[in-house]
Amino acid sequence: MNIELRHLRYFIAVAEELHFGKAAERLNISQPPLSQQIQALESEIGARLLERTNRSVSLTPAGQMFLKESYQIMAQVNAAATRAARMEKGELGEISIGFTSTTPFMHLVTLSLRQFRENYPEVGIHMHQMNTKQQISPLLTGRIDLGIMRNTTLPENLHHQLLFREPFILAVYEGHPLLAYKETGVNIQDIGQYPFVFFERDVGTALYDEIIQLLSLSGITPTIAQEAGEAMTILGLVAAGLGISIVTKSFTRMKVDGVHYLHFANSQAFSEVWLVSHNKRAIPAAANRLTQLLLKNILDHQKS
Repeated sequence: MNIELRHLRYFIAVAEELHFGKAAERLNISQPPLSQQIQALESEIGARLLERTNRSVSLTPAGQMFLKESYQIMAQVNAAATRAARMEKGELGEISIGFTSTTPFMHLVTLSLRQFRENYPEVGIHMHQMNTKQQISPLLTGRIDLGIMRNTTLPENLHHQLLFREPFILAVYEGHPLLAYKETGVNIQDIGQYPFVFFERDVGTALYDEIIQLLSLSGITPTIAQEAGEAMTILGLVAAGLGISIVTKSFTRMKVDGVHYLHFANSQAFSEVWLVSHNKRAIPAAANRLTQLLLKNILDHQKS
């Protein structure tokens, strides 16, 4: 059966006007072609839709039913067109995002996600916690659209945008001798004698490597007393006196009793946070819109 949308539009116009001349004028076509199209529609369907006399046009029972169905079809088509246009604008769709375990403590990232969800509630956001290196394969295969990760070596098909640089800070427990440097800042060279609490290497891969490199540049081979897989666990172990820990500034959003944060004196040590995507595979428009919001919030913060 070969019925086109224009046939439905023509039929609806005649059914509403119950007058071929008025319907033709409304459709901006001449009357003879309109009559021919309605006849072709009836022939295609195999049913009379309209009763015609010299003075009137009326719907047959089959025409009444077909009009109701035609309204529903046109409404579905219009709704589909609207949704497609909104998806193209990034107002609908799905986004899959990889994120490291420290991402939820990054204020500008969580702020952007909240604003995006408030502005575009019909976009589904699917978050997948993975360490930096674990995000690379899903980004390459398209399982995730965006990755929020630490700086690392990327394959050529992935590219990154720098979101911001996070300073490294030191987390110590209540009564620790290094608290004497709370106001002035502590020198990295002065922390090597104390035991450390670290991320497990297979959890915080990039952060682990960065901290080891930072200590190595200061001639320190750390004594790792304990490793943990979660940020809160690390801080809990610090509070329990098992060691000190080098963390990033976003950790300071976690208020843990018995944990104090110290900045490093005369140090420009920081960790870069990247937004990574595939440079050849198109990502959803909604992911582009989220990226723009995130970069705008970061730029605004830098200006303030």
